[in-house]
Amino acid sequence: MSEFLQRACPACGASHMREEAHSPVRAETMTVDALRPYWSGLFGEKRFFTYHRCLGCELLYNPAFFDRERLGELYSSMAPNMEIVSNDAIAATQKGYFDAAVADTVLGGGYLEIGPDAGYIVREAAARAAFEHFWLFEPNRAIHDTLRASAGGKPATLLTDMDDLSPVPDRSVGLAVMVHVLDHLLDPLAMLAQIRTKLRPGGTLLIVTHNEKSLLRRLMGTRWPPFCLQHPELYNPATITALLGRAGYAAVQVTRSRNYFPLPFLARQAAWTLGLKLDRVPLPDISLGLRLGNMLTLATAPAQAATDSEPWLAAAE
Repeated sequence: MSEFLQRACPACGASHMREEAHSPVRAETMTVDALRPYWSGLFGEKRFFTYHRCLGCELLYNPAFFDRERLGELYSSMAPNMEIVSNDAIAATQKGYFDAAVADTVLGGGYLEIGPDAGYIVREAAARAAFEHFWLFEPNRAIHDTLRASAGGKPATLLTDMDDLSPVPDRSVGLAVMVHVLDHLLDPLAMLAQIRTKLRPGGTLLIVTHNEKSLLRRLMGTRWPPFCLQHPELYNPATITALLGRAGYAAVQVTRSRNYFPLPFLARQAAWTLGLKLDRVPLPDISLGLRLGNMLTLATAPAQAATDSEPWLAAAE
């Protein structure tokens, strides 16, 4: 009997699919214990679960994957990310995300972020918008003090359970944020449905994910870093728009996001694409803002109030 969860498409529930990408040794042919050394690390030997394309909605996902219990164990033992990406580069990237959210939106009410990490966007939100309360769902307790400081003294509630948003009052949130979170979830539709009930009418959801239809993915093939053990599904503009529609959102906009990367990091990525491994690259540590393999999605909560009778909620349960 397989150690792994077997699942239908997490977006539409269809079970018909076609295979699209696999690692040299398929993760589903290994044991959980044998996969532990491959759980983290960007430039190591590839192991990932075979990605299939749903024939119902075109989502790219893993029919076989870790179950929730195994995922919890793996994430809890995950070593800190040792890739050299400077704080300045991260801050510049995430400032750009917030700039996109505020460009056409009047923000207020509550602020909700799932997986805020060190709180770069929280800091922008606290300094530049009149949010009344910050709801921050971050399982890593070690950075809670940093996160609380990022809120700049404004009321903030920090919680560790990223699956349960019930402490947040319904229809209270002006901006909800998920940066590289949605493609880590086993049940993304259910999470989007939860967030939808927390947004006030006209509230905004900002999502950043990888784009599996990007040029970078086509150039790198199965060496594309998002093909990894942490991503049970991957999105493109069409599939994320369809998923948000199922969850009851309106006015979905998808654009390529600008990310800032140190030049040595980019050189290592390029070398790895060619099958080379460079531990050190003698290049200046300057950051470049590029639109590569990521996309930024903005969606709006419709004006009407969410109710339990809405069909999109029933579909997510």
